[in-house]
Amino acid sequence: MKIGVMQMDCFVGNVETNISRILLYTEKAKKNGCEIIVFPEMIDTGYEMKVIKKKASTWDDKPFYALIQAAINNKIHIICNISERENEKIYNSTAVINPKGKLLGKYRKIHLADYPPLNEASAITPGKSLEIVKINGLNLGLIICYDLRFPEMSRKLVLNGAHVLVLCSAWPLLRLRHWNTLISARAIENQVYFIGANRVGIDGSVTYCGSSRIVDPYGVIVSSASENDETLITGDILENTIKKVRKSMPVFKHRTELDKQRLC
Repeated sequence: MKIGVMQMDCFVGNVETNISRILLYTEKAKKNGCEIIVFPEMIDTGYEMKVIKKKASTWDDKPFYALIQAAINNKIHIICNISERENEKIYNSTAVINPKGKLLGKYRKIHLADYPPLNEASAITPGKSLEIVKINGLNLGLIICYDLRFPEMSRKLVLNGAHVLVLCSAWPLLRLRHWNTLISARAIENQVYFIGANRVGIDGSVTYCGSSRIVDPYGVIVSSASENDETLITGDILENTIKKVRKSMPVFKHRTELDKQRLC
C-alpha cells in the first residue's frame, strides 16, 4: 500500500485558501500513485488559538464537504487534521475519508499542549477515546502531535490491533531532535510503521520543523522531507515487513504481568 505525506505550510485564518491547496495536493498524491494521503495538524485554520476560535468549522461546513469530494474525485483515502466545532466546543480532530466519501473514523486529540506559546486548552476541548481505522486490510492508529510524547497511547493502539501509527502534527523547530527520536522510538518499540506528517512555516511565534517521515518497524526511514520545504513524500507500507519483524523478535509475547500493569 503506497502512502503519501504532504508536508505543507498554511495561511493562518484563510480557510478557503488552505482547503483549496489541500485539494490540489490530494490530486498530486493521486498522480504519484498514492492510495492514502496524510496532511499535517490544523491545516485548515493554522495553529493560533484565537484564530481557531473564530474559524473552526462543523462537519457540515465547506471544509469537510471539500475533503469528501476530493476523496471521491481522486479515488483516494484522505487523512486530514482540521479544527472541528461542535456546539460550544472546539476539537483538534483528524478525519479519515475513504474513496467513496465515507467518514471511516474521527479522532479528537486527547493530550493538549497546554503551555506557552501554544496554550491549546484556551480554545480546544480534549477528546476521550482512541481511534483505529482499517484501510486495505491494515489497521491505522491515529495520534496528533503532542500525543507522540505519551508512549502508553501508542502502545495501547498497537495492543488494540494497529499495524501503522499515523501522526498529524505541527511540531516546532525548537524540538526537532525530540521529533526525530520519538518517532523512531514509537516505531521500533511497537514494531509498526510510523507515518509523521508535519507542518512547515511560521504561525505567530512558532516555527515548524518539517522533517515529515515514514519509518518502518525496524526504525529505518523509508522516506523523509527537509526541515522547511513544501513537498510530497511517499513510501510503501508492507504487511510482510510487520509480520517478519514481529516473528523474529516477539516482544509482545514476552511482555510480563508487570509490563501489563504499567500500561495506563
